[in-house]
Amino acid sequence: SNQFFNVLFPDCTMTNKAPSGPYNSCKVPHSPGRLERLLRAGTFTVTAETTPPVSADPSSLLKATESLAGLADAVNVTDGAGAKSHMASLAAASLLVQAGIEPVLQFTVRDRNRIALQNDLLGAAALGIPNILCLTGDNVDTGDQPEAKMVMDLDSRGLMALTRDMRNQRQLPSGRPIVTPPGLFIGAADTPQDPDKDWSPATLRAKIEAGAEFFQTQFCFDIDVVRRYMDRLDEEGILEESYFLIGIGPIPSVKSARWMNKNLYGVHIPDWIIDRLEKASDPQAESINICIELIQQLREINGVSGVHIMGPRVEKAAAQVIANTGIMKERE
Repeated sequence: SNQFFNVLFPDCTMTNKAPSGPYNSCKVPHSPGRLERLLRAGTFTVTAETTPPVSADPSSLLKATESLAGLADAVNVTDGAGAKSHMASLAAASLLVQAGIEPVLQFTVRDRNRIALQNDLLGAAALGIPNILCLTGDNVDTGDQPEAKMVMDLDSRGLMALTRDMRNQRQLPSGRPIVTPPGLFIGAADTPQDPDKDWSPATLRAKIEAGAEFFQTQFCFDIDVVRRYMDRLDEEGILEESYFLIGIGPIPSVKSARWMNKNLYGVHIPDWIIDRLEKASDPQAESINICIELIQQLREINGVSGVHIMGPRVEKAAAQVIANTGIMKERE
């Protein structure tokens, strides 16, 4: 009840309205998770990513992610990546919780109607999952079962608002009360860009108004673009309302870099990275060095709250990157 909340947290206000963002007057985290606590404390955070296996055996998932334990602050669990079937993200995230790894549950609206979404939000919180990344999901035309139907009962902003309202208002959209609301930290996706004078953060603002509290971005390897983007977000007041983790990752080969430039929307691998990979005797080792250098530069940019290290089967390389940045040792 509001009375009970106000007794426990006299400096906070419990309201049915959307929170204004991470810097609102309430300092009490919405979730029990480490990621939210670190971001609220101003600590530079590092998240990584895993794709659940096409298997009912949990051992392959746990083996793939074991190197990230104690290094990544949280690990994203993709949800039907590439519009292809894998172990359910909800089940995989629960397995990570049991293994002592904090998950970010990626959740798409492509495959679930609003009733299923409400069920799974309650289930996720019951399983100890503290974070959710709300996504549309890849179009089924890109997957291996293009005849599948896309549900799309809500869009990604609708999922954010649903999660926020179930958590804050303690009730379902129908008005039925929720005995224990889902304490979830709400995330959204973003693509950094070089803003011109006419650029507007309307999409970001709409996601924040819907409930987004942190953003994990698409790959961005151009530090100057990130710097100009963050400066513009600061001017627009966006940095006062949410946290931004910039997408980064080791690129294992020149071939991969060129494929990313051609096929990934909003991604540009600068020529200097391709040149270094071409000249390297060990491109994979060089890609890790480049990733570490970029992270160190990102740490100096105002508004960058952390990084999100991603890529196919990148778990071990991500663990090596995190260890070699020295970020965790600095915290100690």
